Amino acid sequence: MASGTSEIQGKVILSASEVRRALIRIAHEMLERNGGPQGLALVGIKKRGVQIAHRLAGALEAIEGQPIDVGGLDPRLYRDDLEVAGTKPVQPTEINFDVENRPVVLVDDVLYTGRTIRAAMDALIDFGRPASIQLAVLVDRGHRELPIRADFVGKNVPTAGNEAIRVLLQELDGEDSVLLVRTPEEESV
Repeated sequence: MASGTSEIQGKVILSASEVRRALIRIAHEMLERNGGPQGLALVGIKKRGVQIAHRLAGALEAIEGQPIDVGGLDPRLYRDDLEVAGTKPVQPTEINFDVENRPVVLVDDVLYTGRTIRAAMDALIDFGRPASIQLAVLVDRGHRELPIRADFVGKNVPTAGNEAIRVLLQELDGEDSVLLVRTPEEESV
């Protein structure tokens, strides 16, 4: 059963319509930065980043009339903090296109410490050398441990150490919203 906002206590940071508008805005910003959709590819970080990447690709195609390559990867094996990354089985990477010499946008739901993004860049480089790697996130919550910055951000949400961001997506959770939730201090990593 899908978990919705009624089951999670938290403050709504983005409603479904605000999520949709943020993704459409990000799609337009991607086109402006890259001079159009030519060669552009999106790679979502599993699992919610893949869903967001597909939505962005749909928005880009609706705007420009051109399909956009979309892939997904699970960068956990490339992390330098495997104990934080969890013990769930690693999901297969699905990049069925050439990344060589083309702009690739990594897509994730939340940018926090930067460690997942660093690992994702390392994983992506194993598939070739993109012309550029850009980053799109729905929410940037700050607290960086590495010098990583998103190129495209839906919303900046400064958080405290005992707060987390929970992104709910229709495809996985039965609804779209972004929540700010309180967490026990030791679980806020």
